[in-house]
Amino acid sequence: MFGKAFENWVCHELSAYAQYKEGYEALSYWRLTTGVEVDFIVDDMAFAVEAKASTAVHAGHLKGLREVARDHGRLKRRIVVSLDPQPRRTEDGIEILPYRIFCERLWQGNLLR
Repeated sequence: MFGKAFENWVCHELSAYAQYKEGYEALSYWRLTTGVEVDFIVDDMAFAVEAKASTAVHAGHLKGLREVARDHGRLKRRIVVSLDPQPRRTEDGIEILPYRIFCERLWQGNLLR
């Protein structure tokens, strides 16, 4: 249940930001027939955001973000919002952000550029 609630919270933050700041135009999701998915796609493949209620994001959590990058080379950024204690970046450029840093950067206008 907490994982669904966390994903819903990220959705609300992204939606509220879009409404209040006019930060972007569209919010959708991406899914393959195999079930691999990405929670949020911002502005027609500009950004991909995955919500993970985990304190230790691992390779298994990144499958969707890696697949979407293979299919859509025009992605600017791939971001995982999580409960990890520190921000980090994977060797292939996926940003793993603690939820507090995600919120700060989003509302400062520094995240979705």
